[in-house]
Amino acid sequence: MSGSIDYGKLMHRAMRTLIQSVLTDVAETGLPGQHHFFITFDTTHPDARVADWLRERYPDEMTVVMQNWFDALEVTDDGFSVTLNFGESPENLYVPFDAIQTFVDPSVEFGLRFEPQDEDAEMAELSVAPPDLSDSAENDPEAEAEDDPHKDAEIVSLDSFRK
Repeated sequence: MSGSIDYGKLMHRAMRTLIQSVLTDVAETGLPGQHHFFITFDTTHPDARVADWLRERYPDEMTVVMQNWFDALEVTDDGFSVTLNFGESPENLYVPFDAIQTFVDPSVEFGLRFEPQDEDAEMAELSVAPPDLSDSAENDPEAEAEDDPHKDAEIVSLDSFRK
């Protein structure tokens, strides 16, 4: 055992487990009420599976929307796969949990943002603001038509609690 407890790494793992839990519930029972998710992930992650044409369009990161139509959501310990509709073209994606950069449910102003990690300085930040969706991968007119004003986020960095 090392000389200290790595709270940042533990929190990072716990937040990814939270996402796994939420997606597992959605896979079993569907999205409740007005809940929907914006999930941004690293398309360069070696285990991410994305259609070639989507990877060309989003070479570094991609934001997907899980709201009105999604299919075949399967959640494992390491990630999730889902079929989404991209302009009338259904595509199956596999997203490893450690490739997720943001997970936002704007219906309840909840969000998680994962910053790039160093092996020695793992850190995660919490956020309640939705990500910039101006280049969202899924064409979702309802999401674009929402006129809900969102409050500015207060970002809490775990570094402030480290010694």
